[in-house]
Amino acid sequence: MTDLRIRTAVPADLDSVLAFWRTAAEGTSISDDRAGVERLVARDPEALLLAERGGVLVGTVIAGFDGWRCHLYRLAVHPERRRQGIGSALLAAAEERFVRLGGRRADAMVLVRNETAHHAWGAAGYGPEEHWRRWVKPLTDRDVKPLTD
Repeated sequence: MTDLRIRTAVPADLDSVLAFWRTAAEGTSISDDRAGVERLVARDPEALLLAERGGVLVGTVIAGFDGWRCHLYRLAVHPERRRQGIGSALLAAAEERFVRLGGRRADAMVLVRNETAHHAWGAAGYGPEEHWRRWVKPLTDRDVKPLTD
């Protein structure tokens, strides 16, 4: 896997990232548009990590740190490239970023229905915290599908 390159996204990557998520990510988010991803990259230029092989986007993860908590979103690997260590490499890069910033614990947003992801996250050392429940309130009038069941 020496040809795998992990780097931070730049504004020129955003359209291809959004297209990639339509193929590789599970579910949609209210922030899955150009403006939403532009805000992410503008606010935290190191948060969106890309994995490339041969110059082709094969994986992503958002490693957000708000100064208090470390949050992982949009871990996605192209369906034809799964089980090749790409997700593990992205998580390692995200965790290194968190440690460098002073983070103490990472949490991940994982869809309840995404059993494949449950196995991948478990293999990476993450586990569900069943005593927590995510509560959401859309802040726009835009009609979107929810991330969870």
